[in-house]
Formats: sequence, structure tokens, C-alpha cells
Amino acid sequence: MDDLPLQKIQISGPTLASMIERFSTALGDVDGLLFGHVSQIAPSSLSDDDPLGSSSDSSTFVATVSGFLCSGTVNSFYESTGRIDFLALRRLLADRVPPRSLIGWFSGRRRSPLRPSLREFSVTACLSTKAQFSFPIENPLSNFRPSLFLLFASPLSDQVIHTHEYKAYQYHPSSQSFEPKSIDIVNIGPAFRGHYGSFSPSSPFPSMACDLRASPMAEDDSDATQVAKAHDQRQLDTCAEGFQIGSLSRLMGSEATNYTAGLEDLYEKMLSKLDSLARLVEKTSAKVHEQESRNMKLRYKVAGYD
Repeated sequence: MDDLPLQKIQISGPTLASMIERFSTALGDVDGLLFGHVSQIAPSSLSDDDPLGSSSDSSTFVATVSGFLCSGTVNSFYESTGRIDFLALRRLLADRVPPRSLIGWFSGRRRSPLRPSLREFSVTACLSTKAQFSFPIENPLSNFRPSLFLLFASPLSDQVIHTHEYKAYQYHPSSQSFEPKSIDIVNIGPAFRGHYGSFSPSSPFPSMACDLRASPMAEDDSDATQVAKAHDQRQLDTCAEGFQIGSLSRLMGSEATNYTAGLEDLYEKMLSKLDSLARLVEKTSAKVHEQESRNMKLRYKVAGYD
């Protein structure tokens, strides 16, 4: 049985955010592949009145999206008519190291309504009928074919707040129809708050002695004071580069309310530092992915596939 009805689709918050980021920063519409697994979940509530044979019927299946591959364009593995281009699809799947189970695909459209098009319906239907992409799940008598479709869309008109909408579907070959599915974002919601109860930051804001203007030590220009100030300035630069250590004294005491601009400047410098770190991580990840692609091509060449 390949037409397994799913109860819901799970995806982690970082994975969903990364997909939205790829869509929002692309030059136009995009599409890509979804990877993950399907698991069988036992019913959460049992009753003594249930017959013995009802436990297997009440089992539910949940699909988990654990990764994706964004092509950066459209029609990356299918034709304009909706037919699958298997050569292009295999090239995309060959980039996955290690290989993962294909559970569906996604499409991101700008300024369009949040409903599947006939082409997207045809692509999903064609993809779900190919037995070579099916994979077994926990039940050895069941296989799952890539039948999931995740649609992203941006508002039809420009808005002050940049928003994105998304919706998931499962294609059923037996009825030849799309069924909307709920998306469960893991690590978001009250059920996951306990995971962060013992959280402590690994890089806290540095603790430093900020001398107040009213303090008699404020005019002390001794060598020891200058050395301490230079040390504190270096610590502050690790969190908010460009913000002067002397400006912290204005953010303390009863007159702190008069220096909201200074506090905003501090936060701006901290965000700028985080942004530079994020860009550095992004560039490093791109180089790692590029090196992995080179290594994969070398393996294929050594094995004689090229």
C-alpha cells in the first residue's frame, strides 16, 4: 500500500526559516525537493472499550521534513506540461551527500494566491506514481512515495511588513486529488518550552565596571585606569563593535531615561555584529557545500561513472 494518508507534516523551525529565506532572497520564483522520513505513531489515547483489532486501524502516519534542496529557479526537474524530467531530477538527487529519502517537492511564487496550479498538481501526481522513488517505513508492508507538496506565496500587493504564506498538501493517487495537511513546526509552541528551561548563554554580555560621572574616580587618568578601560573596550567590541565604553555610564542611574538614543545605538551595534557573524557563517557554509560537491564529483570520476 503506497497511498498512505498522513495525519500531519512536521518541520523544524530552522528548516522552515531557511526555506523562506531562500525564497525571499531569490531573484524570482523557485522550486525544489523535500527530503525526510515517514513514521507511524500509535494512538495517544486508548480505551478498554476498544476492540482488539482496532489498534492497527487507528495508527497514524506523520511525515517529517528534515532537509530540502532549492534549485533557485523554476522547471528545474519538470517540463512546462508538468511531466518529470528524470535526467534533471537524478542530477539534483546526485548532489545529496549522503542520499536521503525524497518525500515531495515545493514551489515558491511571488504575488500569487496560495493555491496549487494545474502544473503543480500535475508534477506532484507524476512524481507520486514513480515506484523507484518509494521507500519503506516502519511497517514493512507499507511504502511511501513522494506525494507531498509545499507551496509558498508572497502577498499580491506590497506591504509594510514582509510576510510569507505557506500551505502543505498530500496527493492521493487513488482519488487523484490534493488533501490539505496541517504543518507542525517543531520547537515552537508551549509544548517545547521545557526544552529551554535550563538554557544559559555561552557568550553573555561581558561584565565590566562602568564608572558613573558622579563618581570621583571618573576623572582618574592613571595608567591602571587606562589599561582597565582598554580591556573593557575590547570586551565590548566583541558584542557591539564601535560603541564607546564611556557611553555605558550614561545608561546607568536616574538619568538613563534621557539617553534612549544611546541605548538604541548600543542595540544597533550589537545587531550589526550579529549580522556580520551570520554572513560569515553563510559564506563558510557555501564553501563547505562547494567542497562537498567537488568531493562527490571526484568519487564518481574515480568510480568510473563520469
